[in-house]
Order: sequence, then structure tokens, then C-alpha cells
Amino acid sequence: MRNFIYVLLGVFFLSIAPLANAQKKTKKPLIVFVCGDHEYSGEQTLPLLANFLEKEYGFETKILKSFPDQNAEKNIPGLEILKDADLAVFFLRWRLLPADQITPIEAYLTSGKPIMGFRTSTHSFNYPKGDPLESYNGFAERAFGAPPGWGGIAQHTHYGHNASTDVRIIPEKAKHPILTGVSPDFHVRSWLYRVLPDYPKKGTEWLLMGKAVNPDKVAVDQPVAWTWENEYKGKVFFTTMGHPEDFSVEPFQRLIVNAIHWELGKEVPKKWKGNLNINVPYRGMVNSK
Repeated sequence: MRNFIYVLLGVFFLSIAPLANAQKKTKKPLIVFVCGDHEYSGEQTLPLLANFLEKEYGFETKILKSFPDQNAEKNIPGLEILKDADLAVFFLRWRLLPADQITPIEAYLTSGKPIMGFRTSTHSFNYPKGDPLESYNGFAERAFGAPPGWGGIAQHTHYGHNASTDVRIIPEKAKHPILTGVSPDFHVRSWLYRVLPDYPKKGTEWLLMGKAVNPDKVAVDQPVAWTWENEYKGKVFFTTMGHPEDFSVEPFQRLIVNAIHWELGKEVPKKWKGNLNINVPYRGMVNSK
């Protein structure tokens, strides 16, 4: 009788093993979008991008937002889910998160998992001098190879709100997977960010250059998208683009979708399933209601 039970148990475990393996293989990658910027409506554009990724490519996504609105600098609920994320995407600006919310961000960064950032994430945090978390103002340098905050020694700034940017693929990088199907040149509303001469950090791979249109000062062409491997061995994609109107531009949409696949170690789609219907007007800085 005992042998018979052992046989049944053996058959049972053999029968469920393929199912368990199949479930493991079919687990959807989880992309966590962390939104908190005063100006560029990332809390509106990124959910539309996330819906497209779920519908067309089978990813699982989670949107985290500053609460109660984009101007709330001290609270982004739900950051503990980062421990389960396969990719974290940041669109932050001058947050003052408490230490218990910085902890899961730091744990994700140092885990070596892939990480992506948009525009004002160069100055994700803005802790005052002497604050225990003041060093976190340099998050972007460690995470993305970007300038460590706004202004400062890096003189990170832009070429005026009335400017926009002509973008072109760097010819030598045209065959990079992230640039698959991306137009060799296109135009975005983002006013060009100045990151040179000291950033992006040494070792980054520049993919796209931007030229300021109607700048408010003498302008120098700047890299607007790059990849990197940070010190924690995490794959990085960063872009200084991210104005809400940029998300309506098809080459920009494809660039981001390609970069997400690349960061997750998946084949970049050869067939484009866009154009995405993302039409979020520029809000700028507005007071909370």
C-alpha cells in the first residue's frame, strides 16, 4: 500500500512539474513606472504608454504616482512593489521622499536590475543642505550616468521654454536595437537639455543627438538619449526628452517601446504596432487645487 502511495505521489509531482515550468516561463515581466514631476504630466503620459505595453506586448505594468497630486513632493505610495519589478521607469522631479520610501528605490538601484529615466529625473530629488538624504540629490548620476541634479558644478540647464529640438540618430549607432524602425531625424517639443561637457558619464553609449531650435542662448548640440551599465551592473536607458507632446511623436514612441524591450532582454519588435494615441497637452507648473 505504501509503495502504491509513493507511485501516486510520483505521478502527481511529475504531472504538475511541466505546469509549474510553463507558468514560470510565461510569467509576464513587471514594469513599474514611478511618476512624480510638477511640470510634464508624466502621471498622465506614462499610464497611456503602460496600457499599450500591456495590450500589445503582454507586459504587466504598475503605475505609482505622487499623492495626492503631482505637486506632492513627500509621498509616492506603493514603492515596496519595486522589489518585484523587472524594470523600473522613473519620471521624477525634485522629490523630498522620506527615508522609508527611498529605501525601496535604493534597493532596486543596487540590485543591478535594468532602469530607465525620463527628462527631469536628472534632478529627481531636492533635499536641503544638511538633510540626511542630501546625497540622494545625485541619484541620477549613479542611476543613469546623467548630471547629478540641476545647475551646480555640472551647469545642467536648458535652452529656454520657447525652444524645441531637432533630433537625429548618431550614424554610427544606427544599427543599435533600440533604434530599430526609428526615423533618422525627427522633431520634439522638449527644449533641449544641456548635459555636456562632463555628462553623460564616461562609458555611456550615445544614440541620439539634439539640436536646439529657437534657443534663448548660444546652443551646442547635446546627446538626448543614451544607454549605459551603471556601477551595479544594471542596464540603463535614459532620455532628456519627455515633454508631454513628445509622447505624440511616433519615432519617440517607438524609441521608448524598443528601449523597454532591450532593457528586459527581449527582442526588439521588428513590426511596429503604433501609432499610440497619446495627446496630453503641456500643463506646465500649476498649483494644486
